[in-house]
Amino acid sequence: MAPRRTTATLPLHGGKAPAWLMQRMIRLAREIVVILVAEYGSDEVLRRLADPFWFQSLGCVLGFDWHSSGVTTTVSAAVKQGIAGMESDLNLFAAGGKGGRSRNTPDEITAVADRIDPDPEKLVYLSRLSAKVDNNAVMDGYQIYLHHFFFTREGRWSVVQQGMNDANGTARRYHWLGDDVNDMVVEPHSAICCDAREETVTNLTDTRSDAARTIVTDLSHERPDTLTKDLTTIKGMTLPRRHHIISRDIHPDRLYKIMLKTYERRPEDFETLLASEGVGPKTIRALSLIAEVIHGANASFSDPARFSYAHGGKDGHPYPVDRENYDTSIDILRRTTQSSRIERTEKIKALKRLDRFYDRFTTASP
Repeated sequence: MAPRRTTATLPLHGGKAPAWLMQRMIRLAREIVVILVAEYGSDEVLRRLADPFWFQSLGCVLGFDWHSSGVTTTVSAAVKQGIAGMESDLNLFAAGGKGGRSRNTPDEITAVADRIDPDPEKLVYLSRLSAKVDNNAVMDGYQIYLHHFFFTREGRWSVVQQGMNDANGTARRYHWLGDDVNDMVVEPHSAICCDAREETVTNLTDTRSDAARTIVTDLSHERPDTLTKDLTTIKGMTLPRRHHIISRDIHPDRLYKIMLKTYERRPEDFETLLASEGVGPKTIRALSLIAEVIHGANASFSDPARFSYAHGGKDGHPYPVDRENYDTSIDILRRTTQSSRIERTEKIKALKRLDRFYDRFTTASP
């Protein structure tokens, strides 16, 4: 299936979901995931999480702001917390989170190594590389601050992550579905959603950047003295506006140590270069600038970014969340799970888990 290019509006909103709403979001997300797995399987959950419009619709059903960047944080967290303790039975695992919690992703993946088939380090690599692609290869000005990695026992996976642009006050969400990724560094996204499309973005994942990726990789094999000399030369030139870079942004001396490492390692391809420790957006930007200005290998400069309410919204729009109606929805889904088409032994186990979680959250709710 060819990746879809879609656009959604995600203005930044302050505040956070109140505790009473977040508890219900977790409970409802759990019931929805349980039913989806029972009816369609865990792979379908991954596919839907990678669909930006289904993801946004889930946020509406859970009662969050349909047009807020916070929907990414809260929906991802609700799904992760909702399936906690049920991962092995659902064959669905979740790792990562917002800010510092995103750095726990590798540990959370390896923590379930005894319950999954593939080498967890492979999944850790995919998780890290997806973040580096969106932070370093798609140079759109959005710094990744939220990363969720969802995966199954068989090693299928999807990613939902978000970046923030402090300059224009907007957020950008990136969706990946492992089954649709043929190359991690060539148009790997299911979708990229944002409030605004940038006029120019240095996008090395575009197929039109094939030559640039090759030259950038070749440049990483050059002696750092040669590269810093080229950068110094470029520093005195009139630079192309589309790079969003000016002379004072170029610091050849600061890149020397990183370029020395790439020269010693000689990455075999762009993916290996991107995954290399210490190689960040400044290194990739510098190499792509040399590739264009000195060697004539142009990258793509096209921005790759391309519901209704069920229970109201947390900020009262289009109407306040109806707590009684919300709890009724949870109960209906819970009873639906009880009658779903699953083996009797598995059904009993599922009911016990749902009862245990339901009782715990009912006690905790106001």
